[in-house]
Amino acid sequence: MPSPQSADRPAAEAAEPGAVDALITQTRRLRGGLDAVRRETAADAERSGDPRLRWQRALVELAAQHADTLGEHLGQLRAGLPADDAAALAQGAAPAAAPAATLTAERPGAAEPAARAGAPGAARAGSAEWNFLTDEVSWSEELFELFGRRPEDGALTLDELPSWLPEEDTPVLTAMVTDCLVDGKPVDGEFRIVRGDGELRTVHMMGEPVLDADGCTASMWAVLRDVSELRRCRREVLETRESAGLQQHLARTEHRLAVELQEAVLPPWRGSLRFPQHAAGTSGAPHDGAALDLAAHYLPSATSTLIGGDWFDAMELPGGQTLLTVGGLTGHGVTATSTMAMLLGAVRGMAVSGSEPGPLMGWLNHLLDASAQPTLGSAVCCRYDPGTRTLLWAQAGHPAPLLFRDGTGQALRPPRGVLLGAVSDAAYEQDAQTLLPGDVLVLHTEGLAALPSDARLLGLAPRFAAAGSAQECLRAVLEEFGGTGREDDACVLIARIGS
Repeated sequence: MPSPQSADRPAAEAAEPGAVDALITQTRRLRGGLDAVRRETAADAERSGDPRLRWQRALVELAAQHADTLGEHLGQLRAGLPADDAAALAQGAAPAAAPAATLTAERPGAAEPAARAGAPGAARAGSAEWNFLTDEVSWSEELFELFGRRPEDGALTLDELPSWLPEEDTPVLTAMVTDCLVDGKPVDGEFRIVRGDGELRTVHMMGEPVLDADGCTASMWAVLRDVSELRRCRREVLETRESAGLQQHLARTEHRLAVELQEAVLPPWRGSLRFPQHAAGTSGAPHDGAALDLAAHYLPSATSTLIGGDWFDAMELPGGQTLLTVGGLTGHGVTATSTMAMLLGAVRGMAVSGSEPGPLMGWLNHLLDASAQPTLGSAVCCRYDPGTRTLLWAQAGHPAPLLFRDGTGQALRPPRGVLLGAVSDAAYEQDAQTLLPGDVLVLHTEGLAALPSDARLLGLAPRFAAAGSAQECLRAVLEEFGGTGREDDACVLIARIGS
């Protein structure tokens, strides 16, 4: 701010009233828009614990504080100096008080910024002059209000002013005053004050030395502004931005871990796979023509961030039988994928040991019910014997396999079974289905197709009938479902009976 009588600066030209009024009108519109955005972001921040929303709210608050300050300065510029101050300037003295007219006082809710500045009605800016020739001190009424000091107690001298600051802030004030008095440098800095009511506030002090005819500092003139809310908003912006950044970092880390765990657990094979290749079935009959041609795929969610606990698996068992299974757990992230890894390992182990699908589901239910992190899951588990072309299967609250034969498709009738982890010591039935050469069996998780969408899968029956491999069948499924905006991830496993 230019000094009222700096020896080396020309007098400032008066601002044109029309230009100032136009700026005030624009600022009012901007302030009104900020109020609307503030209400919206405040409501969103209250409904959500997302640090990004709190960061947005803090930015809007900071912008509103700046708009209030701009409004105050434009209002003072339009009002001009009071008559007493104009006369003082004509006599070569500093103005005694800063104009009180503000833009915020002319709009609804003008008391709100004042209340935020400290005690009700407390001023946010005031001016002062310290005359070093006469030892006189002149404070504006607003400055007394800012400090919470009564005018009858008198203005503070520069020697008394440090006693109103916390001890750690006094060096800042001392350095500013020394630079002004000794080197004639402008004053521009911040420090905290302890108001008369004990409240701690942050003020910004800006001013310049007033030089005499010999170029020596005759007095120091300054404006002190309460910037506590501005600094609070800036701190909140930084803190919420750091919090949001940390949350994003943790989310990316968890997502990466979930993906790596999922890739480590799900079958590594891609393309078609044939089971079994050499061993005979349990019946001892040849089964080269009844071997399974397999293809499977994992489909991520539309956002690619929700890594869940879905799985698929196919494994050759001792004796030539084949394990087929798909399933999924509630939840997402590392917790879901780690629990999925535990369950899939248990499925493989029990299947290799000879457990049939029904009892196997019961053990899975007990395992999930007793886990440290209770969750729910659904699954379907099948054992296929190529010697008899028999599919023995059980399910736990999961979509039934779809069987396609001779150009038509239907869902197998599910045996009784509840969700895994829902009921302790639940019993699971199993059922047998004889398959024929050329049959196509589709196992999928709920994220691919719910009951209304099963019709879309069944509608692929003609394409399955014309397909020459499980991979071609899978390609048809991906063309139908791969491009849709799924809310969750999904798995699909296709088995085609050799002919």
